[in-house]
Amino acid sequence: MATPIPFIDLQAQRKRIGESMTRAITAAVESGQWIMGPQVQALEEQLAAFAGVKHAIACANGTDALIIVLRAWGIGAGDAVFVPAFTFAATAGAVALAGATPVFVDVLHDTFNMDPASLEAAIQMARREGKLKPKAVMPVDLFGQPADYVRLEPIAAREGLRLLVDTAQAFGATLNGKHTANTGHAAGTSFFPAKPLGCYGDGGCSFTNDDALAETLRSIRIHGQGSDKYENVRIGVNSRLDTIQAAVLMEKLKVFPQEIAMRERTARRYNELLGRSNRIRVPHVIQGAQSTWAQYTIQVEDRAKLQADLKAQGIPTAVYYPIPLNRQRAYAHFPSVPVPVSESLANHVVSLPMHADLDAATQDRIVDAVLKSAA
Repeated sequence: MATPIPFIDLQAQRKRIGESMTRAITAAVESGQWIMGPQVQALEEQLAAFAGVKHAIACANGTDALIIVLRAWGIGAGDAVFVPAFTFAATAGAVALAGATPVFVDVLHDTFNMDPASLEAAIQMARREGKLKPKAVMPVDLFGQPADYVRLEPIAAREGLRLLVDTAQAFGATLNGKHTANTGHAAGTSFFPAKPLGCYGDGGCSFTNDDALAETLRSIRIHGQGSDKYENVRIGVNSRLDTIQAAVLMEKLKVFPQEIAMRERTARRYNELLGRSNRIRVPHVIQGAQSTWAQYTIQVEDRAKLQADLKAQGIPTAVYYPIPLNRQRAYAHFPSVPVPVSESLANHVVSLPMHADLDAATQDRIVDAVLKSAA
């Protein structure tokens, strides 16, 4: 059997920046300030500067980054939040955990991101039925690509809805030069290790240009604290970023622009080589967008055959996502407009190995195997 290829090679990055990372982690450990140490505030300042946004509020994970925003806005029981049906469960889960109701919207076949026309249909359905009060739209920047905010933002503004960007897979992505973290009324991201900017555990961050919202978010993430940790002015959560993870992220942020460029080169090469086959649909990036390529996802007719053929050659694949949220057992009772594209994609998408350190020879091996299987 051929030598196995890692799906995401996190160790290659670790080796590249190993010495500086070791120093940063050691300094964080030796400081003794392992929870909310000075590195956390320093990271928040660097993340905000990188994304061009006023406030970055670090927290324990990407799900909490969304939940605390919804809670700060007072969104809860009886409120509708519109989310795509084709995404990871955490998007809808954050809405439900805040006490509100996720309403599922379809996505576009070429970008996998929220379909503006389907969003409008979902809003009208909710208003027509009158059971829920539409409050917010939560698009997802799936697989690293910004959703089409040129079309989505005007809809949210016209309907009087908050726009919360779930950019858990796409921190660092831009649309017309504007970072996804600096889009809408607020945004949330994840620093799960496999993300383009990931730590060595769990971590997340909320972003906003709203001073009052930022103050509330900082309170909610630490038990609703007021002037100090023993004054509680609201019901909050325990969602702090560890100091060590902040140190890790600061070191990774130093090389992040370079890694985005490396991912872009790899994705372009995939598109060029795989796009020659009329049996493979390669991902499409909208005009003006820079994706961070959290995943490289193609569409094929016979996914099972492709996965089996590649597995036999030591090439891993993954399916994001095999079941749309409107059909998941935990979420099937929530409202949904028809989502035929989401349901079709769930049967045909497959992701190939993708990371900044994927070399040309390894990529050629993957491409050759895919082309032969799909022929």
